[in-house]
Amino acid sequence: MKFGSHVSIRNGYYGAAKRAASNGAAAFQYFPKNPRSLSVKAFDRQDAESCKQFCREHGILTVAHTPYSTSLTPPDDKKEMTINSLLNDLEITQACGSVGVVVHFGSQISSSDPLASYHLMIEMLNTVLSQWDGDSLILLENNAGTKGALGITFEEMVQIRSLCDEPEKIGFCFDTCHAFASGLWDGRNTGEIVSKGEDLGYWTHLKAVHLNNSKYPTGSKKDRHANIFNSGHIKELELEQLVRVPLLKEIPFILETPDDEGITHSQEIEMLYERWGKNERT
Repeated sequence: MKFGSHVSIRNGYYGAAKRAASNGAAAFQYFPKNPRSLSVKAFDRQDAESCKQFCREHGILTVAHTPYSTSLTPPDDKKEMTINSLLNDLEITQACGSVGVVVHFGSQISSSDPLASYHLMIEMLNTVLSQWDGDSLILLENNAGTKGALGITFEEMVQIRSLCDEPEKIGFCFDTCHAFASGLWDGRNTGEIVSKGEDLGYWTHLKAVHLNNSKYPTGSKKDRHANIFNSGHIKELELEQLVRVPLLKEIPFILETPDDEGITHSQEIEMLYERWGKNERT
């Protein structure tokens, strides 16, 4: 089992890796640049290389997450900026030795044409990936269903990937809070979604899990993360059953939970290993 959390890069990529290790993590996620900007970052390559080597030496898996404003269904005046930003994210992710960069599935852009958003997503992904020849992947993340968001089903994820020109450059990231909020997973249907994911080939391309509880009930379509234990609407046993699915044994589970509501990420990671993965800790 590999548990970890999102870590700040305020002290650089290498600093983030060392912080993750000090938290007892075997995985971590980071923003490759300012999370509120699509500007291209001229990054410190030596710092990224140090991060990469440190993680290799300590058996730490890493993924990046695109800035908040990144959208695979942008307005026309933001397309070029988004493409350049995504390529920059992939370059940084590659330099840090990360498996890929997480990007949210697109949103609805037309009330009259339900397929318009999917067509734009494919166009954007094809444009980005035609210019990318590294090993790091685009990791499509399922949405919580807020504001008419798409990307709440396995079928959408798998179909978008399969329709792209270079599907081998695309993987998936599964967010437990988003799945719970959208109604895809209600905590009681784990066997059902595991089976459906297997049939569709979703789990084959899964590279990371965002392990989050939810501050709202299932089907609420509200994306508010809660801490794993003693907080939120997803029961501990329900989360444990998902974490222990054999198909996910090699997948990193990364917390995006609050770090200032009575428990730190370091404490939460320790609890995860004690309850669900202590005997298999890397």
